[in-house]
Amino acid sequence: MTIQPTRCSNAALRRATRSVGQLYDDALAPSGLRTTQYGLLGTIRRLGTPTMGELAEAMVMDLSGLAHTLKPLTRDGYVSVVPDPQDRRARRIALTASGAAKLAEATPLWRAAQDRFDAAFGPERAGLLRDLLHELALPDFRAAFGTPAPAGETRDAPH
Repeated sequence: MTIQPTRCSNAALRRATRSVGQLYDDALAPSGLRTTQYGLLGTIRRLGTPTMGELAEAMVMDLSGLAHTLKPLTRDGYVSVVPDPQDRRARRIALTASGAAKLAEATPLWRAAQDRFDAAFGPERAGLLRDLLHELALPDFRAAFGTPAPAGETRDAPH
């Protein structure tokens, strides 16, 4: 069956995300991680020990969705959730040694999937796609769309 392109940007993005997500999930399967979990571990490593709010903002997730995604990573000992020493009301997320090892194990699998994506889509188009998608996730786009950024979200400079 041939699916015709849609004029709805949201539907097109979600369909593409599901399709590519399945490819990456298949590639990461030997590690036992799903793509969302791999991305979360990598973001935690990059941020150090972010608060739940900082991590949710970086992942463009709401707190309940983040908590749901963190549960298996916490259960498996890949991340720890600890009170912030400066503000006991805030919780910080830390990558454990086991989590760093799992991330290192999964990274070659992710890299192979990334290389296959770039080869199939074309490296220049793939880079352009990533740049465009990054822009869609920035607070400036939400503001231009007419939706204010969630409370506490800061403006992010393009990389």
